[in-house]
Amino acid sequence: MKTLLYASVAALALTASPAFAQQAEDADSANPGEIVVTAQKRSESLQSVPVAVSVVSGEDLADTARPGIESAAQLVPSLNFLKSGTTLNQTIFLRGVGTATFSIAGEPSVSTVVDGVVYARSGEAFSDLVDVAQIEVLRGPQGTLFGKNASAGVINITTQMPKQELGGSFEASYFDRNEVRVKGAVNLPVGPDSAARLTAFYGNYDGNIRNTTTNQWVNGYKHWGVRGQFLYEPSNALRVYLAADYYKNDDDCCADIIATGPLTGAGAATTSLAFGVLPTPQGADTRQVAQNLVTATKEKGWGVSGQIDLEVGTHTLTSITAYRGWDNTEIRDGDWLDRAYVGFAQLHDSGPQSSNTFSQELRLTSPADQTLSYVLGAYYSRADSERTFTRNVTQCNATATAPTGVLIPCGSVNALAATTPNGSATFGSVFNNLALFGQATLKLGESARLIGGLRYTHDKLSVFHSRVSPLTGPGIQANFDQGVYDRYLSLIAGGSTASAAASAAVAGSNGTPWRSRTSNDNVSGKVALQYDLSDDVMGYASYARGYKGPAYNVFFNLTATGTNVIDPETSDSFEVGLKNTLFGGRLTLNLAGFYAKYKNFQANNPDVVAGVVVTRFTNAGEISTRGVELDMNWRAGPNTSISGGVALTDAHVDAFKVAPGAAATAIIPSGTKLGFAPTWKGSLSVDHRIVTGGFADVALGGSMNFQSKQLSLFAPDAVQRQLGTIPGYALVNLSVALVDPADKWKIIAQVRNVFDKSYAAAIVNGGVSGSYRYQIPRDADRYWGVSARYSF
Repeated sequence: MKTLLYASVAALALTASPAFAQQAEDADSANPGEIVVTAQKRSESLQSVPVAVSVVSGEDLADTARPGIESAAQLVPSLNFLKSGTTLNQTIFLRGVGTATFSIAGEPSVSTVVDGVVYARSGEAFSDLVDVAQIEVLRGPQGTLFGKNASAGVINITTQMPKQELGGSFEASYFDRNEVRVKGAVNLPVGPDSAARLTAFYGNYDGNIRNTTTNQWVNGYKHWGVRGQFLYEPSNALRVYLAADYYKNDDDCCADIIATGPLTGAGAATTSLAFGVLPTPQGADTRQVAQNLVTATKEKGWGVSGQIDLEVGTHTLTSITAYRGWDNTEIRDGDWLDRAYVGFAQLHDSGPQSSNTFSQELRLTSPADQTLSYVLGAYYSRADSERTFTRNVTQCNATATAPTGVLIPCGSVNALAATTPNGSATFGSVFNNLALFGQATLKLGESARLIGGLRYTHDKLSVFHSRVSPLTGPGIQANFDQGVYDRYLSLIAGGSTASAAASAAVAGSNGTPWRSRTSNDNVSGKVALQYDLSDDVMGYASYARGYKGPAYNVFFNLTATGTNVIDPETSDSFEVGLKNTLFGGRLTLNLAGFYAKYKNFQANNPDVVAGVVVTRFTNAGEISTRGVELDMNWRAGPNTSISGGVALTDAHVDAFKVAPGAAATAIIPSGTKLGFAPTWKGSLSVDHRIVTGGFADVALGGSMNFQSKQLSLFAPDAVQRQLGTIPGYALVNLSVALVDPADKWKIIAQVRNVFDKSYAAAIVNGGVSGSYRYQIPRDADRYWGVSARYSF
């Protein structure tokens, strides 16, 4: 658990690469303990850039139980994470702002960038992070350099680069409940000017939830992947970097547990026959499900990219070309029971999705050491996604002579013949994005700098949808296609009501997919003033205009009433910061204060479709977030480090709109906290190394992270919001390690969640008989693990 590298820095950001030779030189010359970031496309000290940035080192991430975004969220106070049944629907939040949607035609608010390549979908970011150099979490709108998917912030991930020396590392870990992970990397010099790096990993975990129906552990995983990199650098004037990766995930995760008993709409306890076959609900302590279909996610992803940095006079011309593919199949038990019963239909889903993204970026970067320095660039991307989602329902009624007051299985003698409603929809989207951007820094004397940037964006979005439902039923709407939509428009023009027209229009079904498209142009940007109050203190103030392009709510149960375009989302963000480097660089203490207002905020709005609770992606209205953040990194002694941070955030609804086709009461009240936006969140890490003078040193580590209560169920109904609130909690982790004095090997023993604090990562309604469903993460239980690393 090496010390967490934290800081609050301002960065008018893009994940970047200036001339690579300059990066290496700057990093090598950095003061001991200094954190170097690339948030402004140059290697710079964290303390010198004007944007709030938290940094997590690759070693810190590797020391967590699971190296990934979910673990990073425990280390960065402003970063939050929505855990869902599949990575397809998981979401990242920064400062309380994020986009949680089931729509295939919506984009994230937090952009994820790996070695300069933007991931188009947030789900792609939730795979294992191995061989990572560091993660930079840039907080607040970063669209000037990062683009429209960065309206709330950026997670900028850089990996270890090939080096001109033979070497490598190997690591093996075993954790409680049969979790095994291995990974290895080898660095190969392949010529006087080139080097290669190969990385591979494998992980397997049984899970933390017991399925009593199948008698097996679930919510586990099996992951493996490989990555290859090649670097050619014949001189300081040319650098060519190529990378390719492939990974495959097979997860029996993540099943919703039924954590409460049956409830009325008012939240009062009631009775239900179904709970006779369900495990006893124990809130966040529940660790059992009874489901005859194992909820699972099968996923594979791959990508190739190439980056060329070429010196052109005193400037650097950078080209980054990338193509990525991502396939995700969701398998879901949506009735949460072991079979179909009278009055309790069985609902099973399967939804494979295939996606690919091509991106091209060009940048021209000036030298940094001049009165006016700048970066100019152009960016293009095309993201194509298609999904086929199938829902199968089994339902039955009791016979006339069936006994009452008992649970009757479908297929039994007391049940009539079952019916099997089913429907299948194929739908997709294509996002085209073209942008021109520039950012410049003007030195105003020795101490002040004025920074300004603009980005012009042109978005084109096209979507299609076709659903065939041989028999409708719970959670299954009738056919929808272009014929249904055209008939709907005709009936509306003739004076029919929307609901009546939607029902009658099904007769016009012709099997031709419904299609729609939209486009938008936008100019966004930012301006900042940075001033060195002394050699050790820097202050800044900035304003940024954020932008996220148009969207559609395209999902399985789409109907004609929900085909409207979702308008672009914009934001106005203000930030002030103070960065302090004290005691000869041993202590960095950074403060940031922020306020941001979002208009046409794109968010989910709870609604009922075909008798099933769903969320409708729409323009929610206006929201705002404000707060104060403090980050600290202190080298208290040659072998002791203390780091941490705390965030105070108030993110809430200012004015909410009624979703198209929804009831007039479907309004989340003004002042309601945004989902996954705790008021308080913080972390603290202490590491101490005992130099023994023997064959091994001893390293002791302890960390704590906490957060106050947070809203999980962002709903109009006050009862649902109350029952869908995750209580505050704190987690403590401890570790002890034997470390080679030359750092060649390390053996770590650790205990996670020492005090066995149980908590839910997400709470949603719509469970059996009005119950509430919880997602329980691995870290909600105490567990232990042992890891061994060897470097050569």
